[in-house]
Amino acid sequence: MTTTVAAPAATQPVAEVKVARRWTQHGLLFVGPFLLVYLAFLVWPLLDGLRMSLSSVNIAGSNDELVGLANYAEAFGDPRMWRSLWNTIVFTALSTVPLVLLGLLLALLVHNLRFVRWLWRLSFFAPFLLPSAVVALLWRDMIYQPSFGLLNGTLGTDVLWLGDPGVAMWSVVLTTVWWTVGFNFLLYLAALQSIPQPLYEAAAIDGANAWVRLRAITLPMLRRTTGLIIVLQLLASLKVFDQIYLMTGGGPEDSTRSIIEYAYDVGFTGYRIGYASAVSYILFAIIVVISLVQLRLFRKREEGLS
Repeated sequence: MTTTVAAPAATQPVAEVKVARRWTQHGLLFVGPFLLVYLAFLVWPLLDGLRMSLSSVNIAGSNDELVGLANYAEAFGDPRMWRSLWNTIVFTALSTVPLVLLGLLLALLVHNLRFVRWLWRLSFFAPFLLPSAVVALLWRDMIYQPSFGLLNGTLGTDVLWLGDPGVAMWSVVLTTVWWTVGFNFLLYLAALQSIPQPLYEAAAIDGANAWVRLRAITLPMLRRTTGLIIVLQLLASLKVFDQIYLMTGGGPEDSTRSIIEYAYDVGFTGYRIGYASAVSYILFAIIVVISLVQLRLFRKREEGLS
């Protein structure tokens, strides 16, 4: 008696392979335009900027000679670069805390209101929609103006809000908080509205007061949103430029000059594009390190709470 051995089945039918290949081709067709834009406006400028940071190119594109790490060595020995970096760190420290806390407080306030919520939402978020030039000129010429500004007129003082090295940075921070807190407020408000109401109802039945519900339910449920807001706020503050450039120009006495403004000055005023690129990549490296550290800390915290 003879037995017939069946041939082994193919691991994957030919038809499925063709379908998968067709889907791959269609996918590449759809993402192709985005990839071209991404390569042209992000990847290529990033690589070309790195090349320029290793050269002596000026704003006219001439004298483009490779100098290796000479620009980076000069930057690390440049006291004005360190001063601008320190100003950026100070601005980040002074602005991040109130922007996070005030955004949370405003969101809690609006979330617990029972009337005209739309008006409060509009009032808190509207400044964020204004262009940076409008905000800077509004505060510089109408609020901080020493002679007839709204702030000195209301307080009865003659403070040089943007002309005193000890006050200028605080003035820029106050303007930034007023201008951008609406974004954090909106993120917190959306997160508050996603918290299940039965949690609060059960806590109220158990006798928990408003403070206990805030500490035991609201804040833990907002943990991920808070982490996201802190990361976004730190990155935005480290890249500050517009309001400082328009309000103080980095003065007085370089007390508000950020590192991006310093790179702008040496690149487009001093015509040293190569050196300005090196300064920019130093900031880029700092931002990458801070982002990785934050990601690591948040991941450890999530693992500890899970």
